[in-house]
Parts: sequence; structure tokens; C-alpha cells
Amino acid sequence: MDISKVLSVKHIKLNMVATTKKEAIEELTDLLVDDGAVIDKEHFVRDVWLREEQGSTGFENHIAIPHGKSEAVRQTTLAIGRTQNDIPWETMDGSDIRCIILFAVRMVDQNTTHIRLLSQVSSALADEEIIEQLLQEQDPQKIVELFNPETVTE
Repeated sequence: MDISKVLSVKHIKLNMVATTKKEAIEELTDLLVDDGAVIDKEHFVRDVWLREEQGSTGFENHIAIPHGKSEAVRQTTLAIGRTQNDIPWETMDGSDIRCIILFAVRMVDQNTTHIRLLSQVSSALADEEIIEQLLQEQDPQKIVELFNPETVTE
């Protein structure tokens, strides 16, 4: 799957001001609302929290992957943010979060596109070199390319 169809540089914020999980989710949601991918911020954020109640979306290596399947999503998309402060979040390895990959999924995509996207992102996050780049890269376009194995050039 070409990740650039669901992740654009407009959805990447490398200097987030959030200091809490709630602020981080809202700050990334604002990017998606501003771009028209999410049409109702409150509804979408509520759906993200409903998913969080089912189990934490904290991954490991300072990364969290919260997601909301919601009627408030016009276009399935991703937003990626990197925080200036470590954010407490329930993670598999106990690490605080510095990078959040927010999935915004249309209801009609919940069993197809969402699964492929989650698989593709999870595969990338299994590579420690990609994680290191994700936590340090300053060019949003290069962050998009991290998740697109077909477009990566040696």
C-alpha cells in the first residue's frame, strides 16, 4: 500500500507542544480537522478514547499508535507527531512516548484498509533503524518515506 495516499507532510508535526496523552491526541486531530480528513473533532476524539479503553495503544521504543474508527472521518489517514516532552502512556516496555502515530479510519475501511495500514506501520516499527529515524528525522517527507518500503532508495 502506498502510504503517501494516507499520510502527507501536512499531517506531520515534529514539534508538538502536548505534555499529556489527551493533548497529544487533540493536537494531532487538529491537523486532520484543518485538512478536512476529520469533519467532527469531538466525535473523532471520543472514538479514539473508546478504543483506548479497550487497551492501551502504547507500542514500545517511545512510540504510541492510537486510532479511532469513526463516522467523523471523511478520509482514512494518518497523522504523526513528535513531542518536545516525554508523555506518560501505557506501553509494552514501560517507556514514555515521544512519537505518536494517530490512525483516523473511516468506518467502511475498518476491516480492510485499516488492517493493511496497521500491518504496514507495525512492520516498519519492527525495524530499530526506522524507529531511530522516526524519533530524529527533521524532514517530514523522509518520515513519509520510512513507511513506504517500495519508495525507499539505497
